[in-house]
Amino acid sequence: MKLLNKLERKFGRYAIRNISLILILCYAAGYLFQIMNPNIILLLYLNPYLILRGQVWRLFTWILIPPESFSFFTLLMLYFYYSLGTNLERTWGTFRYNLYLLSGMLFTALGSFLLFGYICLAAGEVPAELSLKGMDGMLAGYMYFGGFSTYYINMSIFLAYAMTFPNMQVLLFFFVPIKVKVLGIIYALMLVFSFFTSGVGAQFVIGASLLNTLMFFLMTRNYRRVDPREIHRRRTYQRQVKMPRGVTKHKCAICGRTELDGEDLEFRFCSKCNGNYEYCKEHLFTHQHVQ
Repeated sequence: MKLLNKLERKFGRYAIRNISLILILCYAAGYLFQIMNPNIILLLYLNPYLILRGQVWRLFTWILIPPESFSFFTLLMLYFYYSLGTNLERTWGTFRYNLYLLSGMLFTALGSFLLFGYICLAAGEVPAELSLKGMDGMLAGYMYFGGFSTYYINMSIFLAYAMTFPNMQVLLFFFVPIKVKVLGIIYALMLVFSFFTSGVGAQFVIGASLLNTLMFFLMTRNYRRVDPREIHRRRTYQRQVKMPRGVTKHKCAICGRTELDGEDLEFRFCSKCNGNYEYCKEHLFTHQHVQ
């Protein structure tokens, strides 16, 4: 988090505001291309082989390819993801949301090149376009026909929202209220199942596209609860609470002293600790906050 603060102070002024709307507008352009001339889409795919041969625009144009075919349900889903992204930007700040979304795109692009390298190693040479020697057709499809898309980028937005607002309720099928964290867990389990039951191509796609979500999850966890020192402190406190010392009204969560240990002792609750933890004057401002 300190690194993020430094990056935000240095590069925060370059952050793109309302980047979720820009992503939706990119999809709108992609749908327009599909209506005008579907063959144009073939020039936009993230294809490392053609990028290395000079078609560098593919590093950016793959973002224009919509994650789903056009339908009324797609419009609802895009609006849903737009609202999620907007709320995340308001909560995290423009820079951090930019970093999360753009890092997902960057990891996706890197994943496509890693898969291309894997194909080359397996084939023993740089395979010609659409002629992957020794590789099955499905793996070729992931490389040349849009396997690397923004589908899982949108999924990462939802998973980040579920981790940020776990108790927020949404209407499943427009009338069934359900907490976002429940949907997040279901989607996460489905992704894990897909990862371990799919081929190499899908594993590269899922792993690369959702690497930003994994990093966000690991960076936002509270690891103090599994710290051996914290575990020892909690057990010591629980043992002291159970000691039969008579009826008391106050007890320090650190040293275990009560009002019976001295008439001059004063006790206060800490507003920053997660729970009703009370401390004596000596430890009120020196203890580690329980989160």
